Amino acid sequence: MKLDHILVRYGELALKGKNRSAFENKLKENIIHALKGHPTARTKKTYGRILVEINEEDPDELIAKLKHVFGISSLSFALKVPNDVEEMKAGALQAFHEAGGNPKTLKIKARRAYKHFPIGSEQLAPEIGAHVLRNTEGVGVDLKNPDVLIQVEVREQGTYISYGKIEAVGGLPLGTSGKVLLMLSGGIDSPVAGYKLMRRGTKVEAIHFHTPPYTNERARQKVEDLTQILATYGGTIRLHVVPFTEMQIAMKEHIPSQYMMTVMRRMMMRIAERIAEREDILAIGNGENLGQVASQTLESMNAINEVTTLPILRPLLSDDKQEVIDVAHSIGTYETSILPHEDCCTVFAPTDAKTKPKREKVSAIESSFQFSDLVEDAVTRTETLAITRENKRDQKMDELL
Repeated sequence: MKLDHILVRYGELALKGKNRSAFENKLKENIIHALKGHPTARTKKTYGRILVEINEEDPDELIAKLKHVFGISSLSFALKVPNDVEEMKAGALQAFHEAGGNPKTLKIKARRAYKHFPIGSEQLAPEIGAHVLRNTEGVGVDLKNPDVLIQVEVREQGTYISYGKIEAVGGLPLGTSGKVLLMLSGGIDSPVAGYKLMRRGTKVEAIHFHTPPYTNERARQKVEDLTQILATYGGTIRLHVVPFTEMQIAMKEHIPSQYMMTVMRRMMMRIAERIAEREDILAIGNGENLGQVASQTLESMNAINEVTTLPILRPLLSDDKQEVIDVAHSIGTYETSILPHEDCCTVFAPTDAKTKPKREKVSAIESSFQFSDLVEDAVTRTETLAITRENKRDQKMDELL
């Protein structure tokens, strides 16, 4: 007898009412995709739970991948036994020994989902608990804060006995909330914004504005590396690399330095909107945080948003910087984000940026140069890469078609 399953729990999905089944099916599909390198693992859905049969796979490797699947709130190792009390007792004792760590206290929690089973939950838990206590030494009962919690779920197809709880990322299953185009710089904020957007079920594509020779290939490589880290959570991510040098040179020649940042962001937004429409994406996301820098005041956001009809999603809007840094550490992007390779915004950032630009004034300043052809050229020459969780840079998308 050995632990042969991983029990997958999800919290928020249980509140989805009539749409619950669709969310569960999507989660199951994402789990199968995450475990595609483990051919003997089998995923199945029961009411309120998804179960992964371990079979010949390394259980720790499965857990490591499942922890990154959005929609999963927690995981437990489990053992499936027949709906027989003696089998349940033996299974609970095995689970207790598997828990390890020299535990001194125990709690058994039973749930009879299969109502035709003759013994109720309130009777089943103490009977199983008594068996474990009789077959261990120095172990007592603690119903409030036990060292080991063993859960017994009686279902029609069998009883699942699990112990412990491994926290996962939670959120909603990837792909249940449409697609967002993430404006990905090389900084700390935008990768965290991408992670948070994916955690709400959105499929993310990324767009990056590259300005060689003012920014070098290491700056671009940094963005590809950040995309690959995000791909460990979101599967394959398409990265659109926009050639932005000609646009920035033209702006530097025609735009007063005070308005350079605002106009640059408006040009980026125009290009991002064109890419989004081409890729059937309904929103643009970024790492802006209210009041953090000159381009992130309400006045600046108002002036920048004017050029697009797409919604702009800002998941970091009200976070303080330390909160963002903490998330960056936890998801593995921080060390890459702080590498000293400047992006186009940093290279061309003015020292006297207007913090409260007027929309009318910005529009008038923009009319001093012909930018529509430059926007069209940037969109046409945009390079698209497919970056996977396994390989940092897979290949150009035109090679995939």
